Amino acid sequence: MKLWLIVCLGALMMGGCTSKPDNVTPVTGFDSERYLGDWYEIARLDHSFEEGLDNVTASYSKLDDGGIRVINRGYNAEEGQWDKAQGKAYFVNEPTTGWLKVSFFGPFYASYIVAELDRQNYQWSLVTGPDKDYLWILSRTRTLPEAVKRQLIEKAAALGYDTEALIFVKHDRDNPALTR
Repeated sequence: MKLWLIVCLGALMMGGCTSKPDNVTPVTGFDSERYLGDWYEIARLDHSFEEGLDNVTASYSKLDDGGIRVINRGYNAEEGQWDKAQGKAYFVNEPTTGWLKVSFFGPFYASYIVAELDRQNYQWSLVTGPDKDYLWILSRTRTLPEAVKRQLIEKAAALGYDTEALIFVKHDRDNPALTR
């Protein structure tokens, strides 16, 4: 009975974390091959696992099992060092929909939803998590044109995110581990 309860609670926790926030629709026609590579974090809603980090990047590459390797890095100026987190991601539905589940901690997954994307060149994206507490604006370059940044912030606000709380990430150091 105890084991069944633990399994059920674990399934509920894992299922709830791969949920999708209200009003958020993952992009369709998603091409994971084009999404692979390095991204700079332009802005985010703050949370404990990135607290105090600037120069934040994400690098995505293929795993042998069809998943995606995720390596997030950021510079912690207070500690004078680079922090790194490695995880893995898998598609929640079909691989042409920008909705993945990502794990940095064993069997626990959380949603990674591409809500907006430069479909032509894959140069920027708006990413959400399982609820409205998680939001990232990503770019292939250290900066985004103001018009694109404004467009993504307006899209996030229309989806119900607190865009006034966005933290704009400083990129003033070269990340020695970027793949390009």
